[in-house]
Amino acid sequence: MDAKQVSQLEAQARVDQIQSFKKELNTLQSEDVIQLTQTQKLKLNDYHSALQKKLSSHYEIDICIESKQLTWGMKIASLFGALTMAASIFFLFYQFWGLIGTFTQVSLLICAPILLLLISLYLTQQEKHAYFSKIAAFASLSCFVLNLSMLGQIFNITPSPNAFVIWAAFSFLLAYACNAKLMLFFALVSISCFISMKLGTFSGMYWINFGERPENFFIPGLIIFLLPQFITHKNYLGFEVIYRVMAMISVFIPILILSNWGRVSYLNWSSGMVEGFYQIIGFGLSISAIFLGIKRHWHHVTHTANVFFILFLYTKFFDWWWQWMPKYIFFFILALSSLLVLIIFKRLRLTKVNVGAVL
Repeated sequence: MDAKQVSQLEAQARVDQIQSFKKELNTLQSEDVIQLTQTQKLKLNDYHSALQKKLSSHYEIDICIESKQLTWGMKIASLFGALTMAASIFFLFYQFWGLIGTFTQVSLLICAPILLLLISLYLTQQEKHAYFSKIAAFASLSCFVLNLSMLGQIFNITPSPNAFVIWAAFSFLLAYACNAKLMLFFALVSISCFISMKLGTFSGMYWINFGERPENFFIPGLIIFLLPQFITHKNYLGFEVIYRVMAMISVFIPILILSNWGRVSYLNWSSGMVEGFYQIIGFGLSISAIFLGIKRHWHHVTHTANVFFILFLYTKFFDWWWQWMPKYIFFFILALSSLLVLIIFKRLRLTKVNVGAVL
């Protein structure tokens, strides 16, 4: 196995597979199902040790439970460090901004994000785990966003939705250069807002009021969901998950809003008709997404769709019965509905398990 030709996700999966194999082998030997000679055991252990060493030399992988726990701690510390570093830069600029001249202000605004970008790219090449490079990348993005905002104030530039395109482009650059999921999240939010703003202006509204029409987010949500089909993310762990989950949130939340407040829709119908229409769409789309996730083995899609299906169901129950039904009966019905959903999912799961056992 060539360690350089696999992705980090595949490398971690291979290591996890080795650990599972060792546990199962120990169980089989203890139950006298199979017995290996001492030579076979040594050969097998040497092979696994060499493979794990080779993979760990190229990728950030965890070869034991303790290592995984420490990795999560490092990720949390890295995220907290990135957020606090960005906040520190923001307040530093505003604290001393009025004390420096215009030329110095412009120079700082231009040089700061570029310098931090170069630092993040350098750290990406130098460190395997890329925790410090991601902190520098987020600081660079913060400076870049602050850059456009402050330059607009200095030169009295009219605010425009085009700033979101520039922020999205810079975020995508940082995300793929530093393998930073947080940068990808910001990029997808920015590009989604930009497309929604443009759709809003086409309908005659001022761009900053794009949120008043939730349907503006449907098209960017669809685009974001389809993007992973055309972009290879073999070496970018978790990127496809962020694309799909962000896309589903961009679609399901507007549907949830429209299913309860139909007056904000573009549709020239009565509020009741709009709400009923989007309730049907919400249930149908969430159920379809659940089965799509099961079919494609996209667990994140299935989980996200499950959450929104429950939200659609319970908000509908609230709309129907909360005002007139005794509260103890209302919550009892919710409990029964939860049991019904549990029974349905259990039957589906048993069906999949039986099919898998046959195969």
